Amino acid sequence: MEQERDVLYTVSEVAKLIKTNPAYVYKLIKKNLLPALKLGSYKIRRTALLEFLEKYEGYDLTDPEQIKQLELHKVS
Repeated sequence: MEQERDVLYTVSEVAKLIKTNPAYVYKLIKKNLLPALKLGSYKIRRTALLEFLEKYEGYDLTDPEQIKQLELHKVS
């Protein structure tokens, strides 16, 4: 179980997991929104990805320069 928590993902793997493209993942890394380390190429710890997803749930990250809280309207 300990090993599962510390799995490293590549940028491409993270992009697939969060349903986006690698260029966007690089943007998140450059903006220090998604912690990464460089071992030849960038790697993201599974725990870092999960923390990122939890921290930014409910936010619009379309433009990492201007993060906005989602405005969810109730449908009557």
